Amino acid sequence: MLYLPRRDEEGQGLVEYALILVLVALVVIAILAIMGPQIGNVFSRVTNGLAGT
Repeated sequence: MLYLPRRDEEGQGLVEYALILVLVALVVIAILAIMGPQIGNVFSRVTNGLAGT
């Protein structure tokens, strides 16, 4: 049997996807805020190593 969502359920699905995207974005922002300086140091070391300094 084919399940066809009712019209009022379509909006609910979009809201759930939006909430998941917001949650993922907040987690990524928090991780970057905490680990940002450490990540920057790694990139600096790599670029300095490639430049030979």
